[in-house]
Amino acid sequence: MDISDVARRTGMPASALRYYEKRGLIASVGPAGARRRFAPGVLDQLALIALGQAAGLSLDEIQSMLSPRGAPNIDRQLLAAKADEIDTKVRQLRAMSRGLRHAAACPAPSHAQCPTFQRLLKAAASGALDRRRSAGAREPARR
Repeated sequence: MDISDVARRTGMPASALRYYEKRGLIASVGPAGARRRFAPGVLDQLALIALGQAAGLSLDEIQSMLSPRGAPNIDRQLLAAKADEIDTKVRQLRAMSRGLRHAAACPAPSHAQCPTFQRLLKAAASGALDRRRSAGAREPARR
């Protein structure tokens, strides 16, 4: 299958296919220097790459789960850890959604007087600090 056929069938630009090939995620068949051609199995490989990216896996993590021929070699522990991360994020997003809905309909005269909104602010501030600490950022100096 010609690179343009793969690009058309997958909706991926040819530049992405060349990048994936350079990274070793997919391999073209045929002589070097000729127009890139791929075996039909490349479509499954690209679907696996897209699935991994949608789940938040890096290209390095995805590559570690592909054999040299492109067959999957799934790291179940990595997938379980990623699923745990997603579950945590979903819980955080649900809590944020509930807080925002409450703030939108809160009968308090001011959000500053709403205990639920104040808890939401504290949780957000706490989460922001935790994210900065885990990213290695320094806390701002207190005055």
